[in-house]
Amino acid sequence: MTDIIDKAAMALSGGLMLLGIVGLGIVEILAGPPYGAAPVTNDAGEIVATPMVDPTLRTGLVLAGLVVLGLYAAYKLATPVEEADTAKGAETMAD
Repeated sequence: MTDIIDKAAMALSGGLMLLGIVGLGIVEILAGPPYGAAPVTNDAGEIVATPMVDPTLRTGLVLAGLVVLGLYAAYKLATPVEEADTAKGAETMAD
């Protein structure tokens, strides 16, 4: 049984991690080489190419998604578990 907090935590954390990993990864591929996190230099040490999206931004989005999951886990640990109500069960007739 999921409530509104469960759905919000799943959507927010999943969205942040998907944006950081998949979304910005596609942007990097469409921008073309270099695909690495470090700038590309020539023999003289001049920077000739940098990634389109800053790697710290991508890492920050993924970490924010993990923080949301951690806060959600702490919330679930802090809230009491609801007992199953046996009065709600349906009776069946036996042969």
